[in-house]
Amino acid sequence: MTSGFDGRSVIVTGAGSGIGRAAAVAFAAQGARVVVADLNAEGAAETVGTITGAGGTAVAVTGDLSDQAVVDGLVATAVERFGGVDVLVNNAGIMDRMSAAGDTSDAEWERVIRVNLTAPFLLTRAVLPHMLAAGRGAIVNTASEAGLRGSAAGAAYTSSKHGLIGLTKSLAVMYRTQGIRTNAIAPGGTVTGIVLDLEEGAHGPATLGGYFGNAGRASEPEEQAAAIVFLASDAASNINGAILPVDNGWAAV
Repeated sequence: MTSGFDGRSVIVTGAGSGIGRAAAVAFAAQGARVVVADLNAEGAAETVGTITGAGGTAVAVTGDLSDQAVVDGLVATAVERFGGVDVLVNNAGIMDRMSAAGDTSDAEWERVIRVNLTAPFLLTRAVLPHMLAAGRGAIVNTASEAGLRGSAAGAAYTSSKHGLIGLTKSLAVMYRTQGIRTNAIAPGGTVTGIVLDLEEGAHGPATLGGYFGNAGRASEPEEQAAAIVFLASDAASNINGAILPVDNGWAAV
């Protein structure tokens, strides 16, 4: 077996910055042909430029992945340009406002769940026929430390990431006899440039602040990307349904 990705088709969502960009670049460095998906067209173009500038192959697709039409177009691009989908990385996500349930608006709840949980479901459902036809495939989801505990984010984000972990395990069981593996990473704090929109003095942020002392150092996006690439690789061929904390031991505290 090899851990290389020569000629394989890889979709990475949220690849215009942060963990997604680092993962897209890492896959391309191992020979993958990468579909760079992001809501931000400028960021996606920058990632593609980085990959092609290093001699790799990549194409950008932009749009809101909570829109079924965007999802269908993304998968069609991967199939038409690169012949199929060998790896799907559901990385795109948004933070909530660290709101407690009693302070969470309908709009905050619905948007966070739509982007963080429904979009990965839609995209996974769309790529499954292609992976099933090929008899193989690897899916890696970016969950969160908030998917392992209740003290790392607000009600909406925490629920979305717990849900994504549940989806990961369901996929692992349902498709393990058909050559498809599904795993997830659970990042702790990571240097991604995300700015939190917090309501000063609100119950949620005030309560959660006391728990962040256990988080340890923030990781670099490349550290998260290395775990993603490993889980998608042949080196992880018997790893399925795993949730891998990449958090400097925060989950162990």
